[in-house]
Amino acid sequence: MKKIFRHIASVSLAIMVLFSTVSWTVDKHLCMGRVMDIALFVNADDCGMEDAMTAMGIEKMENHCCDDESFTLEGQDDLKLSWDDFELDHKLFLVVFSQSYFNLFVPVEELPVPHEKYPPPNLVRNIQVLDQVFLI
Repeated sequence: MKKIFRHIASVSLAIMVLFSTVSWTVDKHLCMGRVMDIALFVNADDCGMEDAMTAMGIEKMENHCCDDESFTLEGQDDLKLSWDDFELDHKLFLVVFSQSYFNLFVPVEELPVPHEKYPPPNLVRNIQVLDQVFLI
């Protein structure tokens, strides 16, 4: 299950990087206010109104009913972050978080025992049993 989750996460991150770095161009051809064609990365096909006008013998007449619209979503070009780009609060958080995260993986044998050299006190009577106070 962990391996499948790791593969899904890596593929989704790769797709996210791809979509954020690619520039997207959408081109639309409108005829009489209605969308006739939409194209990504290339020019949209026209509706054939210019061909019909040349077939009827009308030359160089301004075509007021057709319109082409295009817009471009610019992708991110600079993906390198430097340590100087972060503010002091972010730097402090990253250092503290990484230090606490890596300390989670210290083996149990190396953890210090705070009362290792001090023996427990001798019990004369078991006070919990005498007072009938038990931890549940």
